[in-house]
Amino acid sequence: MQNLIDNFFSYTITGLTIGAVYALVALGYTLVYGVLRLINFAHSEVFMYGTFAALWVVMILGGHPGAGVGQVIFWVAMMFVAAMAMSGLVAVLLERVAYRPLRKRNAPPLIALISAIGASFVLAEIMGLRSRIAGWVGLDDTLRDYVRNSRNNAGLPTIIQPQPIFTIGGYHVTNVDIFVIVGAIAIMVILDQFVKRSRLGRGIRAVAMDPEAAALMGVNRDRVIQVTFLVGGIMAGAAAVFYMLKIGITRYDAGFILGVKAFTAAVLGGIGNLRGALLGGFVLGLAENYGSAVVGSQWKDVVAFVLLVLILLFRPTGLLGESLGKARA
Repeated sequence: MQNLIDNFFSYTITGLTIGAVYALVALGYTLVYGVLRLINFAHSEVFMYGTFAALWVVMILGGHPGAGVGQVIFWVAMMFVAAMAMSGLVAVLLERVAYRPLRKRNAPPLIALISAIGASFVLAEIMGLRSRIAGWVGLDDTLRDYVRNSRNNAGLPTIIQPQPIFTIGGYHVTNVDIFVIVGAIAIMVILDQFVKRSRLGRGIRAVAMDPEAAALMGVNRDRVIQVTFLVGGIMAGAAAVFYMLKIGITRYDAGFILGVKAFTAAVLGGIGNLRGALLGGFVLGLAENYGSAVVGSQWKDVVAFVLLVLILLFRPTGLLGESLGKARA
């Protein structure tokens, strides 16, 4: 407990930073659940592909530490473009291959859940085999050192040097901390306005509220579902960029634990509730940081999973409740 008291602000800022990543990934779970009543467990791999896309584009562009501001801005912008495009594409393909055929056959929810778990393993193993795939498509010369050990950690060059902006309670808040937290909130606000005000957003809310009535009103359900997966994938891509800038390391199974935690954040905030996903991500990030300070860092993941069990036992609708109908996305 004394460790938490002495380093309270350090644990708080770092908790909010990783919580921002959880929140953005949780949005994908929330959107898909709100529309399909399906827990898309393969969403963690959608995030993982985004981390690799961000890494690849920096490597291809020759990213390195100590570059000028203009170069850094360009590299970060390209990271967002590559990660969002990759994650969005994987999410759309996932819906097309793993879920739509089952939906057309009116398969029971359990079958869709099994398909989601299977798709998760397939996507992870495909990335684990990337060295062979790179060889098949002739990339070994370009990325020889990287693809040789395809199941090892892959690190991003430190293109943004963490620099203290201000100090609070003895902790130096860096430019990366601020960028991740403020960026996640800004993206969340944009998504919230998209769902509320755009035509596609109204379609998402309509399908979430009553799919049959929405179809009678001329809403194309398949198109709405596809857009929902795309938007969730784009959010995962943004989370992947923030994750790489803060953590800097990824691997083929990097999405597994983080995906479970993001699902916990979605449940904590109220799965099916966009603002709940944001709140749940920040609360979870703080809770696991505070918990690790009290009981030890080796119990950090356990804290998150215990919190998930407690939520399901005592408040299964989450802090803000399910709400993807009225604004239930």
